[in-house]
Amino acid sequence: MATSIITADDHPLILKGLNDFLIEKNFNVIASAKNGKEAFTLISAHQPDIAILDIQMPILTGLQVAEKCKESGLNTKIIIITFEKSEEIYNQAKSLGIYGYILKEFAIAEIEHCIASVLQEKSYFSPELIEYLEIKETPEALKNLTDTELKVFKHIAENKTAKEIASELFISDRTVEKHKSNIRTKLQLESKANSIVLYAKEHEEFLSKYT
Repeated sequence: MATSIITADDHPLILKGLNDFLIEKNFNVIASAKNGKEAFTLISAHQPDIAILDIQMPILTGLQVAEKCKESGLNTKIIIITFEKSEEIYNQAKSLGIYGYILKEFAIAEIEHCIASVLQEKSYFSPELIEYLEIKETPEALKNLTDTELKVFKHIAENKTAKEIASELFISDRTVEKHKSNIRTKLQLESKANSIVLYAKEHEEFLSKYT
């Protein structure tokens, strides 16, 4: 079944270009809006898989639409498109659980890849935006670790022994070794004793929040 999509942009030519491209790629564009209020009404009525929204629209912005969708418990995944390379907007998008953030100048090149990522429950933010804002994204491999594995990994980065980690986390030494083995497997690390330590130290900034 084709992915159902609602689009919204207050620039008719951009909206038409986006819709034509999506239809050509066999996506099911079920409706389009010219402002944020209309977009939210359509999303509420149709509950599509995805809504692709311009940020700067009359009445409600794309972010405000996303906020209303979140408040209403709608499961439609939001992708926003914009010319703006703003860290404030990026942070707002993240906090609202927005799945995609595409810069308009790369929209046609990136939209298919973005939709594919979003349908797999993975967020997609334009690489050019991430580079411009100098944001360091958590490596994908680390996202595969459980919270406990990440806590163990953080302690490894701090040069703690298995016994010390076990004491910190109130688990047995054996359980720590099991977590270390799982981490090695998931990160596809060599079995050398120091490979896990080197990786942990290299990515310590992403582990700091785990205690």
